[in-house]
Amino acid sequence: MTTLHHDLDADGILTLTIDLPGQSMNVINADFTTDLAAAIETIKSDAAIKGVVITSGKASGFMAGADLKGMGGLVGGARSDGGKSRMAKLFDNVFRLNQLFRSLETCGKPVAAAINGLALGGGLELTLACHYRVCSDNPKVQLGLPEVLVGLFPGAGGTQRLPRLMGVQPALMYLLQGKSMSPQEALGFGVVHALAPAADVVANAKAWVMANPTKFTQPWDEKSFKFPGGVGAMNPNFAQTFMAGNAMVAKQTNHNMNAPIAMLSAVYEGTQLPMDTALRVESKYMAKVVSDPQAGNMIRSLFVSKQAAEKGARRPKNVAAMPPKKIAMLGAGLMGAGVAMVAAQAGIDVVLLDRDIAAAEKGKQYTADRLAKKRTDPAKMEALLARIHPTADYANLAGCDLIIEAVFEDRGIKAEVTKHVEAVVGADTIFGSNTSTLPITGLAEAWSKPANFIGIHFFSPVEKMPLVEIIVGKETGPEAIAKALDFVAAIRKTPIVVNDSRGFYTSRCFGTYVQEGLALLAEGVGPALIENVGKHMGMPVGPLAVNDEVGLDLSLKVAKQTRADLGDAYKSSPSEEVIATMNELGRFGRKNGKGFYVYPEAPAKKYLWPELSATVATPGEHSDATPEAIRERLLYRQMVECARCFAEGVLETPEDGDLGAIFGWGFAPFTGGPFSHMDTLGLETVVAILDGLTQRHGDRFTPPQLLRDMAAKGETFYGRAAAKLAA
Repeated sequence: MTTLHHDLDADGILTLTIDLPGQSMNVINADFTTDLAAAIETIKSDAAIKGVVITSGKASGFMAGADLKGMGGLVGGARSDGGKSRMAKLFDNVFRLNQLFRSLETCGKPVAAAINGLALGGGLELTLACHYRVCSDNPKVQLGLPEVLVGLFPGAGGTQRLPRLMGVQPALMYLLQGKSMSPQEALGFGVVHALAPAADVVANAKAWVMANPTKFTQPWDEKSFKFPGGVGAMNPNFAQTFMAGNAMVAKQTNHNMNAPIAMLSAVYEGTQLPMDTALRVESKYMAKVVSDPQAGNMIRSLFVSKQAAEKGARRPKNVAAMPPKKIAMLGAGLMGAGVAMVAAQAGIDVVLLDRDIAAAEKGKQYTADRLAKKRTDPAKMEALLARIHPTADYANLAGCDLIIEAVFEDRGIKAEVTKHVEAVVGADTIFGSNTSTLPITGLAEAWSKPANFIGIHFFSPVEKMPLVEIIVGKETGPEAIAKALDFVAAIRKTPIVVNDSRGFYTSRCFGTYVQEGLALLAEGVGPALIENVGKHMGMPVGPLAVNDEVGLDLSLKVAKQTRADLGDAYKSSPSEEVIATMNELGRFGRKNGKGFYVYPEAPAKKYLWPELSATVATPGEHSDATPEAIRERLLYRQMVECARCFAEGVLETPEDGDLGAIFGWGFAPFTGGPFSHMDTLGLETVVAILDGLTQRHGDRFTPPQLLRDMAAKGETFYGRAAAKLAA
């Protein structure tokens, strides 16, 4: 089974067409590297071959990079055997692709890349090892090295060739951010030599090979080569670039991520060395990165699990496709307007209903404003807006095949709206509630066919947040699950599927981060310290800032509703008095310009309310908690709640748990998610730390019995899931 098709023409030009069988996109895997190695030997030894053109046989593009699914045995593996010999073996494995690409560019014959579409990661690195690159002149084509986004960095020469082509400073901007460039940008930077229509890239590449029969030395292999912008420790621009680069990485990652730091080192050292030595330096740092569990955890969650979820991993297999054609959005507020926008962008008609036509029209205007801000083509904008139909009349919901409700978080209001809808569309229509905390099983009582009732929890702002949490009630049927997942697929979001519970998974677990921050505040810990530790541990913002965004009045309403629903079973939280006090003072958060922070008029930035500690801290308590102790509490309070969700069956897979945490509330992405992080720490260690926290701070840290049992058996969450799947 070949991945490379050979075609030698009468002029002696060998065209190598990459076309991996059974794959929608070309990737670098073991079969491809074997085939490429054999092809390079043929190129070197066959005198009939005068030059080479490498292109793709896929309509989807040139190549998407390494097969990350196949890297499971490589990443994070060095620690299993330990010792220098294991690291040396790992280096050899990492260095193999670098050697292969280096042998291509030193094969002694001109090699041209005909880039007929997307080229990312190792796919772009392959083209950089060619002597000439012509790219399809299509602004939608992406060229880039995005490995840093999944815990890796370009390890097949990308950190060495890209800076030699475009200069160290601009190269680092792309490398550290994982940014892609358009063909036009690539041409301007000298990353490609020419642009041509997609149908002509091969002919263009062949013409160059025929015109340059002796052009087979890379610029960096010539004695006269100089870096664009210069390099060297004594070069002021070079030194300043790395000073700024280190500062930027520290700001963006708080030194939590291995790959950006290693990549900076690889570029700094490698760019001052000959290419062969530089490639060994790159592979040395790559081996260090992949030897740490962080890379494996990030690849699994941010790539493998994400792709599986988006391809329907949790969709019922025995239900036919149910793509939505016309949906109804009940409530035209911020959430409802956002859902209407993404649905219309996906080509779906939306009936946008609110209490009056003015409110519904305002919801449609939300889309118009954002499209105008993006300078959308007027014709496209008009067509998209035409798919959104504002109304205040329930009769206009007739013909909708999916209903999504996003009205106030009040059980009575939701029940009233639900009954109005069923009177028009009938109980056979799938009804989804966008509640963030109220149990779906209870809400489904207002729909006469609860099998067709499901939770569809979006995150705000909808057009930016990638996750949708699908909540399955006790009586929710497979058709409702399939319909919800088909809708999520249509709007190109990432779904997780969880079972019913108060707060479900994301709201329940994310709330613990905020609550523990407020508990620390009540104990007298400085608010600035709490916020900074939260950000430094990898969360997007501190717990006080995020509570301001959600609204302190909403936090109070949710607490009251929960207390009313649970009665004697309700457990109070140390954060409740803080929230109550802030509400009594009329401090509701960003919405009214005063909460834990003060919000002055632009361009002034928000700042912590100076009277905060004096107002809400418990009299007589002045905590001397260290940053390490604060970090431990903020982190483990989230993880123990995640473990409880798993133990209670709210979560069925650790994959859903990690995806939901990272993409739902921004749980430190460098960990791969709470379940990956607990597995990496070791469950025995996690239980021991939780027991210590329980003794010092209360039952909210008590580990569930399942976690204790798994720790005692030496199990992991992912190991348990794999065993269940195998059985």
